[in-house]
Amino acid sequence: MKQLIETLRLEKIVGGGQALGQITDGRKAFVWGGLPGELVTIRLTKKKSYFVEGVVTEVIEPSPERITPRDPDSYLSTSPWQIMPLETEQHYKAALVAEAFELHDVILPNAVDVYTDNVEYGYRNKVEFSWYSDVDATTGTDTLDLAFFRRGGKGKVVVDGTSLARPEINELASAVRDLLRRKSVSARQLKTLLIRCNQQGNCVWQLYVKDRSPEIITANEAASLPAQGGEIIYSDPRSPASRITERLARFGDTTLIDTILGTTFRYACEGFFQVNIPVYEQALRDMREWAPCNNGNNRQQVISQKKQTIYQHDSSNSFSEGFAFPAKARQERQLDQLAACRPEEKDVCETGSQSTLDLYAGVGTIGLTIGGDNITLVEINEHAAAEMQRNIAELGRPNARAVLAPSEQALDYITGKEIVIVDPPRAGLHTDVIATLLQKLPPRIIYLSCNPVTQARDVRLLQEKYHIIHHRGYNFFPRTPHIEHLIIFDRKT
Repeated sequence: MKQLIETLRLEKIVGGGQALGQITDGRKAFVWGGLPGELVTIRLTKKKSYFVEGVVTEVIEPSPERITPRDPDSYLSTSPWQIMPLETEQHYKAALVAEAFELHDVILPNAVDVYTDNVEYGYRNKVEFSWYSDVDATTGTDTLDLAFFRRGGKGKVVVDGTSLARPEINELASAVRDLLRRKSVSARQLKTLLIRCNQQGNCVWQLYVKDRSPEIITANEAASLPAQGGEIIYSDPRSPASRITERLARFGDTTLIDTILGTTFRYACEGFFQVNIPVYEQALRDMREWAPCNNGNNRQQVISQKKQTIYQHDSSNSFSEGFAFPAKARQERQLDQLAACRPEEKDVCETGSQSTLDLYAGVGTIGLTIGGDNITLVEINEHAAAEMQRNIAELGRPNARAVLAPSEQALDYITGKEIVIVDPPRAGLHTDVIATLLQKLPPRIIYLSCNPVTQARDVRLLQEKYHIIHHRGYNFFPRTPHIEHLIIFDRKT
């Protein structure tokens, strides 16, 4: 099929991180690889009746802000903003946050500030690689390479790593690739390679395969890799990438330990954990300033004798290191328990401290770091909730409760007396959560978002009863369009 090429002038950066222009027939064009003001040639990758998408193939008149990407062949796959200086990136991220709130008729009390630690590369502690094989023209055998999916088209880009990752991750990825090459493994046998690294440089890996062949890497071969542990995981070919169907083999210690603002967390390779810890710590410092239970010296608590831990250990379903998560049949029973455990039976705090509810809690890094002793953490994902409960136990936090449930089914925990922390997925807050917050009116809401567009939508609804007292952006993902944004609400008097 003939490639469709257009030449156009780019106007601005829009939400999502693409540059906006207009092709000759008047349709808007959303373009990767370009900057405002540039005259470019693009290859169309998607055509709709009222817009098109494309990728820059030639820059005819470059912007004075354009720089050479660190990963020229693969930057569009992983970090499409490698073409601009960090200062320019900061400007665009602040502008995108401001624009999102303007579009939803929300007035922010001050200009958007985006925090960065100025570390542009080597910050990611987690990378997921794909695989690519081709037939060697000389030997007739399959080659094997690490790869990323090509943005804006079909196919993959062969890589040795990514400049976004900690160097230990790239080193380990190359070592796994070389090991599999020596064994003549083809990409057709594999799904993905997931690698995670903590701040001390210790790595763990998971190799996702399409058949149940644990012998693809032996124990001796695994021991030769620069990693503290790893797993071979069967993932049904019909399921999405990195979906765990069956754990086939485990080598060494497959969990990592990291310390965040003095609190130690243990997590699995596939677990929910922030990829940029230094910037995340700054966000937590800012949130902690607005968590009243950490502002006073009096943190004594009255412990309820009727307290229930909703997330129960069951040795019949062992998870890594003997930790457990419930089967789906048992999850329904636990949700019934949740309904039976009334909020008035929960722990309460004396004057000078305050209870905290952390919705969309993940492994508990926000709530367990800033939320004080009397905290309830709600998480829907079984693996994340399992890790959260394990962290509660290892931290010795007997007054913290882990609840396995969707946040919209844990609404009884919103009583109007606690500080509420929310860190929802990109879709934003569930409508039932918003409705309950507006009904029960907790005194303060701490809202961290990975999507300013849906956060602005939610803020527009919440501002009926709340006003913004603080907000700030965080550049968790330099060289990409992604930004996190924090809103602190207080109930209107």
